[in-house]
Order: sequence, then structure tokens, then C-alpha cells
Amino acid sequence: DLQETTVTEKAHRSAEMVAKTLLAISQTRLITIAKVHGAALAGGAGLMSACDFVIAAERTKIGYPETKRGLVAGLVMTFLRRQLRERDIRELLFTGEFISAERAREIGLVNRVAPPDDLGNETEKIVAAVLQNAPGALTSTKKLIEELWSSSVKEDVERALRHHMEARESAEAKEGIAAFLEKRSPTWT
Repeated sequence: DLQETTVTEKAHRSAEMVAKTLLAISQTRLITIAKVHGAALAGGAGLMSACDFVIAAERTKIGYPETKRGLVAGLVMTFLRRQLRERDIRELLFTGEFISAERAREIGLVNRVAPPDDLGNETEKIVAAVLQNAPGALTSTKKLIEELWSSSVKEDVERALRHHMEARESAEAKEGIAAFLEKRSPTWT
């Protein structure tokens, strides 16, 4: 909620809660599935990105518009760098433009795209496939995926949170958020 970012204490508490939430989703021993319909933007796209699987309905829009508000999508970058090519990350974050569910599938941000009426069935197919596997093997595999990276999700989220907080306190963030709330274009200096 960009409205609460205008109060520093709330902005810090909110960012820390988002970081804890993303860590909890990512580091649970359970397999997580995001079922996305409509739009997943900014924080919603971040939540989706922290999950093991993402099933999106056709015509869903996904985006990370933080730079348009003078912010840094630092927390989600922790997950994007593990999922996407660097060029695709740069395009998503530097433009802040929304992409279609199909484009998100093409670049690896989404596992499957389904018609809105079939979203539940497509999700159930993944659930059924996962449930065929040994629970301990799934837990170990998920843990190994995390351990094979040069730094942990926790370390990356902590680093990203520092960058995010610095951006939130900047003059650009104040202008970007004010412009968004006032429904005008920001004036960058």
C-alpha cells in the first residue's frame, strides 16, 4: 500500500513484514503454488515469485512498477535472479511495464497459463503430480535447490531489504509515490 509508505515508521515495518513473508513462503518445507488471476503487480508479483509453482490465468498482467515510484524491487530480485535470465530481469525492472501471462511463461516467471475457468484444474494437476512423490525427498530437494546458490535466500533478502529501505527514504521515492497518489506523472530531477 503506497499510502502507508508516506509514514517512515509504517514503511519500514511494512517492508520488514514483506521480507519475512517472502522468506516464509520460500523457506517452508511445503511446496507452494501461486494461482494468479487478474493482475499481480509489485508486492503481488513478489509473493508469486517466492512460490515454487505459478499458474496464471490467460489475460493476467504481471509487473514490477517500483522504479516508476522511485522505489527498488529489491526483495523480489532475490527470487527473480534465481528464476530468470539477467536480460529479462533488467527489462522487467528497468521498464516497470506489465507483461502478459504468456510472456511471463516464456521467460520462466510462470510455469503454466490456463483459461480462467480452468485455472483450478491446472493447479490440481500440479498438486496431484507433487503428491505422488515422497515427502522427505521433496523437502530435501527443495532444501538442496536453496543450498546450491552461492548465497542463501535469507542473505539475499537481508541485502535487498537494505537497498529497498534506502530507496524508500529517497527524494525520488517521495516524488514517485506522491505522483502516483495524486494520479500525475512524476517530475524527476
